[in-house]
Amino acid sequence: MPIYEYHCEKCGEDFECLIIGNDTPACTGCSSKKVTRLMSCCGFVSKAAGGQTVSASAGSSCSGCSASSCAGCSH
Repeated sequence: MPIYEYHCEKCGEDFECLIIGNDTPACTGCSSKKVTRLMSCCGFVSKAAGGQTVSASAGSSCSGCSASSCAGCSH
């Protein structure tokens, strides 16, 4: 069950929501259903040849940001 990031078009709040099936999320701040899904970063861990662990974390693509998500970014 995926967790998606959303932006409320009514109040401007960014929030995450667990989506099951075709559920339509509601804003956690104002309960509006007028939300848009945001692009999210993801991370993974993979085993490389020789058993070495290779990971890619959910880092920000901003050069001046160290947040793990762009949902609350002001850049």
